[in-house]
Amino acid sequence: AYYNAGPALALSFVIAGIACVFAALCYAEFASILPVEGSAYAYAYGTVGEIFAWIIGWGLILEYAMGSMTVAVSWSGYFGKLLKMFGLHLPAWLTTDPQTYLAAGNSGFSMNLPAFFIVLIVISILLRGTKGAAKANNFIVMLKVAAIIFVIVAGAFFIDPANWTPFIPEPTVITENGVSHSAYGYAGIIAGAAAVFFAYIGFDAVSTQAAEAKNPRKDIPFAIIASLLICTFLYILMSVVLTGMMNYKDFGIIPDALTAPVAIAFEKATGMNWAVILITVAATIGLISVLLVMMLGQSRIFLGMAKDGLIPKMFKEIHPVRKTPYKNTILLGVIVSVVAALTPISTLVHMCSFGTLFAFTMVSFAVWLLRIRKPELKRGFKTPMLPVVATLGILINIYLIFHLEKSAIYMAIGWLALGLLIYFLYGRKNSVLNQGGYNEFLDK
Repeated sequence: AYYNAGPALALSFVIAGIACVFAALCYAEFASILPVEGSAYAYAYGTVGEIFAWIIGWGLILEYAMGSMTVAVSWSGYFGKLLKMFGLHLPAWLTTDPQTYLAAGNSGFSMNLPAFFIVLIVISILLRGTKGAAKANNFIVMLKVAAIIFVIVAGAFFIDPANWTPFIPEPTVITENGVSHSAYGYAGIIAGAAAVFFAYIGFDAVSTQAAEAKNPRKDIPFAIIASLLICTFLYILMSVVLTGMMNYKDFGIIPDALTAPVAIAFEKATGMNWAVILITVAATIGLISVLLVMMLGQSRIFLGMAKDGLIPKMFKEIHPVRKTPYKNTILLGVIVSVVAALTPISTLVHMCSFGTLFAFTMVSFAVWLLRIRKPELKRGFKTPMLPVVATLGILINIYLIFHLEKSAIYMAIGWLALGLLIYFLYGRKNSVLNQGGYNEFLDK
């Protein structure tokens, strides 16, 4: 995102936030109708049809998988920074994906070992049960929010206005990991908005655990919209502070600046080692909570699809003691850990953003379709001016998709094509719905 927008990164978050508002309103209406686990997949399955639900669910799997991998790689950056503070230096071949390692002029084997292991650690936590994980996560979230507020307030005193000039840099061509692409200018702001869209997975993750809320028809819509507004506000302030503390060009030059930007910005701008240590520790711990939420959300979507018969039944098996969907959690954990260790963070970010934008587009369309087909359904929350909101949500999300990296778009489209193949070869004939199991689903 720094590569794309420069100091105008805050505008990228504004645009992404506006695009999310439309999707959030649609999500809120969906959640108020069917407060069950599985996020938009479950809402679509019970309302607008199986094939539509499969496409959304398959897109959500991509979104959460890539999001988890992105967080794992970012965690690796902060963890490496933390080790360096204590005089421990991991070799580059153990902390870098092969593509980035070779692009830097190296040769031989490489992998991001910390990213690989943190995913396995998080999976082991989730396998023990969600109650313990939820308690730990609540504490970590409070720590993380406190750290963010500290960065915004303390960092504001070290802002150099010269770093914001020019606020919107002239368009140019830059090379990253051996790949050249256009950056900066107004097009760069839009590209930045597309790239940072993965940061808005949070309010979708809220809906994946709707069945566990006390009053889901009211609590979930409120949580979705509130989390979106709060996060957008903090994202904008954080981006303004960081681009004011350190010149945007330095983020692509200084080692670790892309994977641990907050710590690096504080280190270069303030020289306060205690603050850098505090931020690095908080980020290292805080990113674990993000990974927990993403992996938990992904396993619940997989669980919902397995219950509906669209993927093998083994993935809906619940551990007799821990009460967790342990088989699907293990499978997803292995895949996420391996890919995170071998893939550049820029590719992961763009593929995650594709999954998020695609899911938001489908949800905007689905809730509009449902309003037309089933106007009599009880809705705890109704999206105001739905035709306008849904149309804007669809158009903006599709527009942002076309500003992602071309390679990420092609890979994501390939993923969706694979999903359709699996559905028609396996899911359709094994579907619970097609076997007559959900004939009275809406009445329930």
